[in-house]
This record gives sequence, structure tokens and C-alpha cells, in this order.
Amino acid sequence: MGGRVLPPAYLRDATTLAHTHGLRTHLDGARLFNAIVKLKLDERAAAAGFDSVSVCLSKGLGAPAGSVLLGSRDLIAAARRWRKALGGGMRQAGILAAAGLYALEHNVARLAEDHDNAAYLAEGLRDLGLPVVPPQTNIFYVDIPARHVAPLTEHFLRRGIRASVAAHTRLVTHLDLPRAKIDAVLSAFREYPDWSP
Repeated sequence: MGGRVLPPAYLRDATTLAHTHGLRTHLDGARLFNAIVKLKLDERAAAAGFDSVSVCLSKGLGAPAGSVLLGSRDLIAAARRWRKALGGGMRQAGILAAAGLYALEHNVARLAEDHDNAAYLAEGLRDLGLPVVPPQTNIFYVDIPARHVAPLTEHFLRRGIRASVAAHTRLVTHLDLPRAKIDAVLSAFREYPDWSP
């Protein structure tokens, strides 16, 4: 949700309500580990109350591709059947599995670095007077005055930075974006000639 983290009490209330009405719950954990790192939870606590969980291994964890589905034995058996029926099988998947295991074993704790980098970038943009939604994790938004959207895009391109600039621009920090690159982006923002409204 835009890098925002839902409080565990809210999730507990939501899953309890769903179960009270006989509904199953699923956690789309595309950035579940960002929330785990931010809230300092363990995996079981983060997934409590959900009947199934999917975890993306690419995104912030840095694997080239892949997701993991977690749930009961019956749910996993049904998922495997549907995956096969829909053509989702893959040969030689071991190399992707190895990358996924590496990501889980080495890249979870380092998500805190992405969160710190997002806070650093947000602070630099705020210092320029740009409205920034303070980040909780590695994603946040900055508002760019409409008249600056096209010129800022061109300004970035001249500096070798490709960016989809919009009036409400989403910024994401990640494994492949070290502090030096963030400093380069901040320099490009600072060198933009005219931030007047």
C-alpha cells in the first residue's frame, strides 16, 4: 500500500472478522518482508490469522523472479494441480529456487538499508521544499508541481536518469540502488534550475 505498513492489530481484527463470517483470508505478501523488518516481527507473527500467504522473492529481496505460496497441505496440493492445469510448470527451476533461497537467507535483514535510503532521499527532497509523504519502508511519494513534470523529465534525461515523473511521483529504493546513486538523483533534483510554483 504505497510502502505503508498496516498495524498488526488492524490485520488481526480484519482476519478475525473474516473468519467469523466463514471467509478465508489471503495475504498478498509482495513486500511482506519490508513490513517484517519495519515492525521487527517474526514471519509467523506477520502471517498470523491468514489462511494463505504469497511472498514475492524478487522486488526488494533481489531474486531474478519467483514467488512462494504458503498454506495448508490441501491448499498447496490444489494450487499445484491448478498450476499444472494452467501450464505453470517450469523445467530446470532449480537455478531460480537457488536464487530465491539466497534472497531469503541473505537479503531480508538488509531491507533496513532500503528503508534508511528512502528516508534519506525523502529528507533531501523535503529540503528542496517539495511535498513528500514520509516513508515507512522503501516506497514513498513526492508531489511535483504540474508545470515542472515535463521539464524535470528532460532535465533528468540529460543527466542519464530515466524517470517517470508525474504530479504524484512514486519513488522506490532497493538492492540495486546504493547511497551513491541516491546522491546522484538528489544532485539532479538540486540542479534543476527553477522550483518556483
